[in-house]
Amino acid sequence: MKKITFAFIIALWAAYIFCAERDSLSDTSIVYFTSDISSEGLMKVFEMLGVSDTSGVALKVHFGEDGNQNYIKPVIYEGIVKKTKGTFVETNVLYVSRRKFTKTHIALAKEHGFGYAPIDILDSEGEMEVENDNPKYFKSVKIGKGMDKYKKFVILSHFKGHGLAGFGGAIKNVSMGFASPNGKKEMHQSFFPEYDPALCKDCGACVKNCPGKAITTDDELYIDYSKCMGCGECISDCPAGAIKKPTKSESQQMFLEKLVEYADAIEKKYDMVYVNILANISKGCDCSPFAGKPFMNDIGILASTDIVAIEKASHDLVDKEHMCEDAFLKENSVSGKKQIEFALDRKMGNVNYKIINIDSIE
Repeated sequence: MKKITFAFIIALWAAYIFCAERDSLSDTSIVYFTSDISSEGLMKVFEMLGVSDTSGVALKVHFGEDGNQNYIKPVIYEGIVKKTKGTFVETNVLYVSRRKFTKTHIALAKEHGFGYAPIDILDSEGEMEVENDNPKYFKSVKIGKGMDKYKKFVILSHFKGHGLAGFGGAIKNVSMGFASPNGKKEMHQSFFPEYDPALCKDCGACVKNCPGKAITTDDELYIDYSKCMGCGECISDCPAGAIKKPTKSESQQMFLEKLVEYADAIEKKYDMVYVNILANISKGCDCSPFAGKPFMNDIGILASTDIVAIEKASHDLVDKEHMCEDAFLKENSVSGKKQIEFALDRKMGNVNYKIINIDSIE
């Protein structure tokens, strides 16, 4: 009886979404929630999204940098892979690592346990440009050429901190996640961290984790801006506060605007639904070889067809659990809430949302 009731509710909500989704930005968007961080929990929130045609599905994940311990482990995706017969997709990164080259990127993904499903590095055969119909910085955006092979994208995002973006969720997973290395470079340009050698404790964290090998501490702390990619990883890694975000707030604002603009152009072209996993929440990104231990308890999984609503709901839940107004600003001195504001300005979705807790559905 429980299965029949649950299936009936899924059908009702699917019909609701089909008829009412995004008809008006003044409407309230639905965000589904479960505290069950498991393959079964993920499947329950995914089914609430009403995805009927599961052919040609790409599952956008993050395989985790070599040495990272916080990335979402692939066991949680087993149910959705079986349901959709989907393919794990990613793009190569800009900085020097095993994830820069397709062969070693795939090898690392398999080492991290993702080898039970097909893996497709979308820029392995080059990049293509997608027109941006609302340009501020880009008339077109550069993405992996392989995206056109898929009809539907499930954006499976690990919601956590990021040294430059403040937080990484669905927006960043779409923009940086689908951008080719050239596209990533476009977004990162014009952001360089500031540093004070007098504050440096010579712990070596920034040198070890800098993907561009731009930092040295031989005589004193030094950042070679000709090698710096503007990723902001060193800002999160420095325990002494010797490396900081630029004092000119326009630099971070420009980066966040670029991030959102890329996501906007990409999601307008492709059919996407969004899942944010609020677990292993550290101040650093999964791109970091060492992102630091999670600073708070796990929360759950959220799902929505609205990229803005799911980001707002995710951040609100993290702030509530951490008992502050901006958890990531508190933990790594960088706020990413402008991502949500910029996305709202571009009419990508709603900040008004209603959470449906499916754990209460009998």
